[in-house]
Amino acid sequence: MNPMRRGLVITLLLGGALLLGGCYRPLFSEDLPRTQYIEYDEARNGVQPTEDPDVFNNPTPALRRRLDSN
Repeated sequence: MNPMRRGLVITLLLGGALLLGGCYRPLFSEDLPRTQYIEYDEARNGVQPTEDPDVFNNPTPALRRRLDSN
């Protein structure tokens, strides 16, 4: 095996090992707020609804109720 091919194989093996290692745990915890706005809303008004049922009881985004809560 020539030196250039051997170097390519070693590079690919090292790159594969790094990709397979990856991150062993998430960077942020799942229970933390996603943005500062969520934290502000929870502190000011409590947990805001994300969905409201429509006339057929299908979930729809609760935009009107969330925007009118001021």
